[in-house]
Amino acid sequence: MYVQSFEAQNFRNLAQAEFLPCPGVNVIFGENGQGKTNLIEALWLFTGCRSFRGADNTELLTHGQSTARLALTFCSNAREQTASLALTQKKRLLHLNGFAEPTPRRMLGVFPAVAFTPATLSLAQGGPGERRRFIDVALSMLTPGYAVRLSKYLKALAQRNALLRQAAPSPEMLEVWDAALAQSAAALTNARLRWLAQLTPLAQEFYAGISAAREVLRLRFAPLGEGETAPGAEVYLAALRRARPTDQRCRMTTIGPHRDDLVLTLDEKPLRIFGSQGQQRSAALALKLAEATVLRAATAEQPIALLDDVLSELDACRQRDLLRYLEGWQVFLTCCEPSHTLHGQAGKVFLMAGGKSTAHITKTL
Repeated sequence: MYVQSFEAQNFRNLAQAEFLPCPGVNVIFGENGQGKTNLIEALWLFTGCRSFRGADNTELLTHGQSTARLALTFCSNAREQTASLALTQKKRLLHLNGFAEPTPRRMLGVFPAVAFTPATLSLAQGGPGERRRFIDVALSMLTPGYAVRLSKYLKALAQRNALLRQAAPSPEMLEVWDAALAQSAAALTNARLRWLAQLTPLAQEFYAGISAAREVLRLRFAPLGEGETAPGAEVYLAALRRARPTDQRCRMTTIGPHRDDLVLTLDEKPLRIFGSQGQQRSAALALKLAEATVLRAATAEQPIALLDDVLSELDACRQRDLLRYLEGWQVFLTCCEPSHTLHGQAGKVFLMAGGKSTAHITKTL
């Protein structure tokens, strides 16, 4: 899969931008504040996921504008396809191949992409929430039904937490929301564990390649802290009942998929505590490369790789490793200085200035 053309109007500082990338590596360079990350973010929205910056629609519109428009032409499943997004302060309206779709989630699995951002490199050293989001975004793109299940779980969680904040929560209502939460929790956890079973050996292989096999990366995901097996709905329901006294004191739900963590270790030592910055970044890259590989195998399409100011955070060796693993992909890469960025690969270089992209150099480096 690859992008053929892209247009943006009134998206952040992209008042009017057109982009004709090549199928290989596309380097977008320029000074800070010129719109490089905005372009990557706009492309990401076509995956059907929300902004990787956590922005809501009001932040995506050019100041003083009520609507933004994004348009994309891409080749997928051996045919040309088109998609457009109209963004207002409250809605995202999708047209795919000329037809209006009920939700942007329709793009999940249609336009697969993997984003490498500075936040990606903190996967190993950040909090559990970042690793849960990594899992949830990857699974939503791989299995659109997962996003639906996650939404149901979060709605039930919000209702249960609202009930727990009451002075005297109704036991009958708690039982209702416990049952709903348990069903969704079991489905989410089962999907997470199946995906991690595919991801783990790939992440270990990538890490070994990046680190010259100096240490062994391991991933551990233990739902409810009770071992790496998938608890059924009845197990979750029993656990929620046991946790009620604690939950009422804390006025929030203290167990479930929203509290789980993916624990990373090197030679059995917690990576977050004992790993060097280089080791943590290598592990994060290994996770993302493994995510991309699983996505490619499931969709039979090569995902788009979106690298937002990542290479500047890596040493030259890890830069070469990352681009070597992404050889043959369509890559969009932002940086301030394009010199030696391609590390020998063919590509196209664009200058970004004032929210506009201009083909600056086209050559094999």
